[in-house]
Amino acid sequence: MKRRDFLLNSTAVMGGGVLMGGFALPALAQDTPVKGGTLIWGHSETTQNLDMHQTGTASSGRVLQNIHSSIVTVDANLKVIPGLAESFEVAPDGLTYTFKLRPNVKFHNGATMTSADVKYSFERCKDPATGAVNFEVFNNVAAIETPDDLTVVIKMSAVNAPFLSRLAENGAGVVMPVDSGPTQGTNPMGAGPFKFDSYEVGTVVKMSRFDDYWEGPAFLDAVEAREITEPTTRLTGLRTGELHMINDIPLDRVGEIEGDANLQVKKWFPLNFDFINMNHTFEPFKDKRVRVAFDMIIDKEALMQGALWGQGATTASPSFPTDAAYNKDLAPRPQDIEGAKALLAEAGYPEGSLNIVFKATTNYPYHIETAQILVEWFKMAGVNLTIEQLTWADWLSQCWVDKDYQMTMMNFFTLWESDFLYYSVWNSKGAFNYRNISDPVIDELTEKARVTVDDAERAEVYKAVQKQIWDEAHDIVLWFRNGTIGAQPKVMGLDTVVHPNGSNLNFHKVWLSA
Repeated sequence: MKRRDFLLNSTAVMGGGVLMGGFALPALAQDTPVKGGTLIWGHSETTQNLDMHQTGTASSGRVLQNIHSSIVTVDANLKVIPGLAESFEVAPDGLTYTFKLRPNVKFHNGATMTSADVKYSFERCKDPATGAVNFEVFNNVAAIETPDDLTVVIKMSAVNAPFLSRLAENGAGVVMPVDSGPTQGTNPMGAGPFKFDSYEVGTVVKMSRFDDYWEGPAFLDAVEAREITEPTTRLTGLRTGELHMINDIPLDRVGEIEGDANLQVKKWFPLNFDFINMNHTFEPFKDKRVRVAFDMIIDKEALMQGALWGQGATTASPSFPTDAAYNKDLAPRPQDIEGAKALLAEAGYPEGSLNIVFKATTNYPYHIETAQILVEWFKMAGVNLTIEQLTWADWLSQCWVDKDYQMTMMNFFTLWESDFLYYSVWNSKGAFNYRNISDPVIDELTEKARVTVDDAERAEVYKAVQKQIWDEAHDIVLWFRNGTIGAQPKVMGLDTVVHPNGSNLNFHKVWLSA
C-alpha cells in the first residue's frame, strides 16, 4: 500500500517533528578558504525573468540575489541593517529617509555607484510602465533628492512604517546602474558578488566572480545554476558527483541522505508556506460558506504527512513563525466531512453538484501529491475534483497572470516582512493578489498598518488581518515547509548560503576544498 493510501485510510496520523534547523556535516579536512573552481548547483526550479524589478518568483530571486545588492538588508534576526548604504536615518515624523552610500562601490560594468543610480533604480521600480512587482513600496514617495554623489534623501507624502524593511527585500531595494533597465531582462547587471554570463532558458544560468565586489571577492571562480526540476534526477546528479550541490532534496529521501556519510545535509525551518487558492470570481467561491466548507474537508496534518513526508509543520497563519505579528491564537480548521457537506447544501450545492478543476504545477511535485490526496477527501464530501497538471510557465501564465483557474495551490518564499506579505497577497490592489480577493476589512487594516509607527501596535493590526483571512477562508493556509540542501563533502561554507529570509541563496562565502 502506498504511503498516501495508508494516510487516506488510516485513522491514526503519525506525529511529525518540527525541524528548527539541523546541520549535519562529515569531517572537514580544510578550514581555510581557497579560491578557484566552478560550483555546479542543481537548482530545483526554473528562472523566469532576469529583471530583478519585474520577477515575482523566488526561483529567479535565488539566482539574482548573487548578481545584485540592496541599499539595506537584514541580519539573522531580520533586523534592517546597512547594505549599499553605510548608514541611514529616519526623521522623527517618519517623512524623510536619508541614506549615506558606501564610497567606491562598483557595478559589473565598471562604473562607480552614486546617488543617481539609487534615484534611477527607485524611480524605475515606482514607474507603472516597468511592471515591477514591488511598485507599491514607493507609493508614498513624493521626491528622491540627491544633494551629492553619496547622499540620497527620500521625502514621503505620508508615513509608511514598513518602508525600510520593504527595501530590505532585493526586489525593491536593489540598485542598478543608470539607464540599465532596458537590458536587465537579458543581461542583469548590479553590484553583487557574481557577474551574469549567460542563460540557456530552462537549462542553466552561468555567473562568474566579480573581483571588485564591495564586500570583497568571492572564493569561487563561477557558479552554474543548472535547472533540474525533476527531484530524482537532481538527487542522482548529486550522488554521482555531477552536481556539487542541490536545493530541495526530494521530500521522501531526506532521511536517507542524512544517513549518507558521503554527503552533507543542511536543513532549516521554514523555507516557505503553502496554501490552497480559490478564485473569488468563480461563482461558488463568492460564497463564504463554500470556502469554509472546502477548508473543513481537508485534514491538514494528514495532508502534510502524505504530501511532505512530514518535512514541515501545519499552520493557520502564513506569518513568519518567529515574527511578533504571528497570530498564535489561530489553529487549522479540523476535518469535518459531514459538516462540510451540510454547509455546501446550505449554500445550494448538494452532493454531486459541484465539479471543480484543480490546476497544479509539476514544478512542485508535492503539489501534485497534495491534489491527488484531496481528490479522495472531496469525493467523500460529494465534490468532484479533477486535476489539471501544468508546467511552471503555464501555471504562471494561466493562474498568476490571466487568473484563469477555479482552484489551485501555491507556495510563497521570502515574505517574512508583514507588509510585503499581507498587502501584496491579500490587499485588493496587491501585486500578488491573483485570487481576485476584495475584502474592505483587509484593505483598511493593511493600509492602517502602514501608518502605525509603533511596532507592537502594528503587529496587532496584522494579527487582525490573519484572523480576517481565516474567518472568511479567503485561502486555505496549510503548512510551513522545511528547507534542505544536499552537497558534496568538498563544498565548504554551506552555513553561509541561506539568507535569513529562508529562501534566497548566496554563494559569496562558499568555496571548494582542494
